Amino acid sequence: MYIHRTLSAHILEANAYFQVLFLTGPRQVGKTTLLQNLQQDKRTYISLDDLATRMAAIEDPAGFLDRLQLPVLIDEVQYAPNLFPYIKMIVDREKKPGLFWLTGSQQFSLMKNVSESLAGRVAIFDLKGLSLSEELGLYETKPFLPTPAVIKERQQRTPLSAQDVFFRMWRGSFPSVVLSEGKTWQRFYESYVTTYIERDIRDYLNVGNILAFRKFMQVAAARTGQMLNYREISKEMGVSEPTIKSWFGLLELTGLVFLLQPYFPNLNKRLIKTPKFYFMDTGLCCFLTKWLNPDVLENGGMAGPMLETYVVSEILKSYIHNGRSPQIYYYTDREKHEVDVLLEENGQIHPIEIKKSASIRYSNFKGFDFLQNLKRPIGAGCVLSFNNTVLPIGTGVDVVPIGLI
Repeated sequence: MYIHRTLSAHILEANAYFQVLFLTGPRQVGKTTLLQNLQQDKRTYISLDDLATRMAAIEDPAGFLDRLQLPVLIDEVQYAPNLFPYIKMIVDREKKPGLFWLTGSQQFSLMKNVSESLAGRVAIFDLKGLSLSEELGLYETKPFLPTPAVIKERQQRTPLSAQDVFFRMWRGSFPSVVLSEGKTWQRFYESYVTTYIERDIRDYLNVGNILAFRKFMQVAAARTGQMLNYREISKEMGVSEPTIKSWFGLLELTGLVFLLQPYFPNLNKRLIKTPKFYFMDTGLCCFLTKWLNPDVLENGGMAGPMLETYVVSEILKSYIHNGRSPQIYYYTDREKHEVDVLLEENGQIHPIEIKKSASIRYSNFKGFDFLQNLKRPIGAGCVLSFNNTVLPIGTGVDVVPIGLI
């Protein structure tokens, strides 16, 4: 069964104008499946996961490309970044759109090579795990924003119960585990972590202490949704702070975590500058922290942070899968005012709070009035919760069911 992806239309649109299309993202999110499903003409398929093919591409990139029948899809291109200058020569000679489709993990050196070699010739897209909209078959859904117009478009959806959401949080968003309805959960994530560490971390990214890195992933997963404190994690693990920083960089560059920056206008020096971090897949996060079923997760000590992680990742995917980079932040200051998410759109700031409760009342909602201190226009905001319907809770603020993200 194929699940349609929101990114499909944006990829096809770009393919009509760009000679090269580059799709990045973590392993197993469906990059190859998506591109193969979009093929309108016969396209050669090459995977550099195959060692013999990889060595041919590394040792003789010009000859390797000359032997290919165009158009071509080259999978896992990060293993042979020396191909990019020769791809540039071919597309400059042929001058046709859609000649090369490439997939690869999003690592700095890879993106640097792409940007330097193929500037003006390549359209770059990022793919994450399945979004809630994609899973529900609503793959044409626009990015989430807590405005009346966007919320109204989503109100045809059947509300999700807390049990529905926590099941999806526990199960995760990788297509394989979604299609199995969580039945392959343990086997999938055990294999995923092993493959990720052995292929990306040990071999390609040259991390020597594999056991320590796996423990680091577990320690990081237990802190999802928190401010990033390298020193604290360094002390807990007995590993140097620079090493912890570099390992977080690897998680970010391979698409497994997202660093949410604080909103920090230059004129307001009271805001805290430390980023928060979130795992992009809550199923992986649950596996690493040993939450073995959704009921235990819902009633456990990580229910709140895991819910926040799920919501932030869904908001992010709603933008990324529409080919956009969201202007997304969090807010906290020394007076302990906090807002889980700020979305900046068209010069306005849209505040979003995330609550596990199913009942949010005006009497226990403090509002977003303190955001006026930012001296920025404040647009519509919302409180995302397990409420069943959209309800106004204050001026320009609605309670919105989590299932409408």
